[in-house]
Amino acid sequence: MASVRLEPWGKDDLPLLEQLLGDPRMTEHLGGPESQEKIAERQERYVQAAGSDTTHVFKVVDTASGEGAGCVVYWERSWRDQQVYEIGWSVLPAFQGRGIAGQATAQALAHAKSGARLRYVHAFPSVDNAPSNAICRKLGFTLLEEAIEFEYPPGNILRCNDWRFDLER
Repeated sequence: MASVRLEPWGKDDLPLLEQLLGDPRMTEHLGGPESQEKIAERQERYVQAAGSDTTHVFKVVDTASGEGAGCVVYWERSWRDQQVYEIGWSVLPAFQGRGIAGQATAQALAHAKSGARLRYVHAFPSVDNAPSNAICRKLGFTLLEEAIEFEYPPGNILRCNDWRFDLER
């Protein structure tokens, strides 16, 4: 099994973000690839989030090679009339199948727990994204609801599961 570390997202990480969000294989469960313009806007938001209390963006680094393997992000949002964190992750195809996404997500949850202002973290993987749903199960998330419909990006309906992780356990 590979090992990873999380690093704060940086100004030089745009090429990694382009691979993660500009590739149809990587965005199959997210409504398809983002445009170069949207990726550039997201990169700016990710860089600006450094030091934020509400949004935490990490580059996932494969410790053996030192290469950027993906990203994991968690942020505050309102859900079902309460403030929670939402978390999402993405790992490049060359690094998939080695436990990297699960390790990175576990590290991000530990980070959230260490400075937790909120109790719960929610993940909303597509019902069709078996690997992401498996990560939620493996890390101890509780499945609260199946097949919720989200509009993301605008005009595209996604069917997602609502998984919740309790930072106080």
